[in-house]
Amino acid sequence: MKLIVGLGNPGIKYAQTRHNIGFWVIDRLSEEWGIAVNKEKWKAEVGEGLVRGEKVILMKPLTYMNLSGEAVRPAMDWLKADLDELVVVYDDLDLPPGQIRLRLKGSSGGHNGMKSLIQHLGTDQFKRIKIGIGRPQGRMTVPDYVLSPFHKSELELMADAVERSASAINCWLDKTFLEAMNRYNTKPGE
Repeated sequence: MKLIVGLGNPGIKYAQTRHNIGFWVIDRLSEEWGIAVNKEKWKAEVGEGLVRGEKVILMKPLTYMNLSGEAVRPAMDWLKADLDELVVVYDDLDLPPGQIRLRLKGSSGGHNGMKSLIQHLGTDQFKRIKIGIGRPQGRMTVPDYVLSPFHKSELELMADAVERSASAINCWLDKTFLEAMNRYNTKPGE
């Protein structure tokens, strides 16, 4: 089984914001695999299906970013899932826009959604895919920045990052996460 969690904030107001790039990846996989993410369970929107013979659960927490762990922990418990079966996809201020970085573990890096997950799971030893959104320029605060939409000039870069993230998850399903890391931990265009 694989539990694939994209972090974001629920609702139309936040749908196109930088903080919701994790949801975009879930939407992309939902479309590719024909798994509707339309059931409410564990304080999340979820979809369940078989992908190449493996049970896959796609999840978008409805708790708002800062409380993401309140959705993921009950899902892990109910599914009796191992941490090895979990991957979390989310935005990262410290990576350039469009760059993706796969990691087996790590700190929250100041990301409140990841802080919540680490707190509720009791560990930072779980797979993650970070999608770079860059840092705000000028006087814009980080909260305003992550809750603002991408500039038109960034949309193609972000669409490519979503595609590469989805491909990395497919690689994980077919092979190993280490192989996905080796293949996808590159800068855009490499």
